[in-house]
Amino acid sequence: MTSIPFTPELDLHPEVTAFFDAPTNTISYVLKDPNSNACAVLDSVMDIDYAAGRITYDGADKIIAYIEAHKLKLEWLIETHVHADHLSAAPYIQGKLGGKLGIGENIRIVQETFGKVFNEGTEFQRDGSQFDRLFTDGDSYKIGGMTVHVMHTPGHTPACMTHVAGDAAFVGDTLFMPDGGSARADFPGGDARTLYRSIPRVLALPGQTRLFMCHDYGPNGRDIAWETSVADEIEHNIHVGKGTDEDSFVALREARDATLAMPKLIIPSLQVNMRAGQFPPKDSDGKTFLKVPVNVL
Repeated sequence: MTSIPFTPELDLHPEVTAFFDAPTNTISYVLKDPNSNACAVLDSVMDIDYAAGRITYDGADKIIAYIEAHKLKLEWLIETHVHADHLSAAPYIQGKLGGKLGIGENIRIVQETFGKVFNEGTEFQRDGSQFDRLFTDGDSYKIGGMTVHVMHTPGHTPACMTHVAGDAAFVGDTLFMPDGGSARADFPGGDARTLYRSIPRVLALPGQTRLFMCHDYGPNGRDIAWETSVADEIEHNIHVGKGTDEDSFVALREARDATLAMPKLIIPSLQVNMRAGQFPPKDSDGKTFLKVPVNVL
């Protein structure tokens, strides 16, 4: 399906401020309604020293400081999908500034899949109830007076959603910058063919629509970048630009994925992010642990 389930509002230009997390190559965003002080945070990052088992919030504190310095009101914390390469700081930010936490409704599929991978017990709810809002395709929500539209764009994960506010779209890991192509689709629940069929929904937006990436790795040594446009992706994307056909994309994507190592933080990330950024329950001694499934992923 390539249709857009809403009418784009190109005369609306929301303010977008990016925060780059170098250890995970993740870009988080503060999205502000241009006509009020209302804002949202998308794809925040919690810092982890995995070897030491230590959590800090330096990156999240920078976002909090920005919102406070500009006297903004945080209304939403958005996860474009369940990330496998960084831990979400959404509950930490929510505890400081408020706001509702939202993700795509197929979080339930991800929870079911990885609940089994990590051998979670019946106390782990697989109904998405850890989040305040589960978005469906064509859904919308408000940041101040600004409407944000949501499109289901699965493939990287089943729960991937693209969020469109005025002339700005936040694509998660559905697309990378044109010289980066597309994200991997080999995690459990991912599928290269599904990803290919999702991308035209994003590229059906007007050509001048600003696209904001969730990750960038600076291919060929270029500086880190996170903003492009629909027109640039159509013309220059190395995986889907200029009419790449489905079978060619799938062959390219699957061959590329076969060469990729698992993300360094996939084990802690999935356990935390499928819980909306919360850690597993503490044991009887008040200690928190993460599991390492052996020869499963």
